Amino acid sequence: MEKKVAVITGAARGLGRAGAERFLESGNWKVAILDMNEESLAKTARELGEKYGADNVAYFTVNVTSKESVGNVMKAVIEKFGRIDSLINNAGITRDNMMHKMPEADWDVVLDVNLKGAFLCATAVAAHMKERKSGTIINTSSVVGVYGNMGQSNYAASKFGVIGLTKTWAKELGRDGIRVNAVAPGYTMTEMLQTVPEKILTAIAEKTPLKRLGKPQDIANAYYFLSSDESAFITGQVMSVDGGLVI
Repeated sequence: MEKKVAVITGAARGLGRAGAERFLESGNWKVAILDMNEESLAKTARELGEKYGADNVAYFTVNVTSKESVGNVMKAVIEKFGRIDSLINNAGITRDNMMHKMPEADWDVVLDVNLKGAFLCATAVAAHMKERKSGTIINTSSVVGVYGNMGQSNYAASKFGVIGLTKTWAKELGRDGIRVNAVAPGYTMTEMLQTVPEKILTAIAEKTPLKRLGKPQDIANAYYFLSSDESAFITGQVMSVDGGLVI
């Protein structure tokens, strides 16, 4: 049985790397990992290849804010593996500040990477998926994109926008057998939280019904489920993976 192929952006580390490992450990998928940091990306690809087989992993440097860069990389993935079955739009950045202190440049770069990047990557694979009459697109939103958060106007706007894209694409692409869903992680222990004071992280964990922060594997499992046939009748949905934080 031919293995399926997942493309994951922002996959050099954090949630993207965890997602890549989840697909690979199933034994049913090959993975193309994408990121801007070539050195870190190559290291991740090497480590995953050693563990799961070099033929099952390929890495590509990409700038998700560039239509040309994204288009070239998606073509290269198809040339390498012959197909793309799932796109996980995981790449994202933060540039936090209160609204009245936020530089315009910080607004622009967060919207470009988090929102425009998802748009460009999805449009680059949509034609291929339409031809094959199958495929899944998973967009990474955030609990912040659903409920907002102080000091994160740009991030919240980008992640709320991702939800809008998800629901719109689910309506547009469903007739072609393509499912589109979003994952909204809660506070998850990745590099993005390393600058947050320990007392704040402890307070968040205490407010969470499951009494802990998320692990990258928690989000990776959601990526995998929404890409699998087990979610074959699910589209246009936002799956919150937050330990019940916002019940």
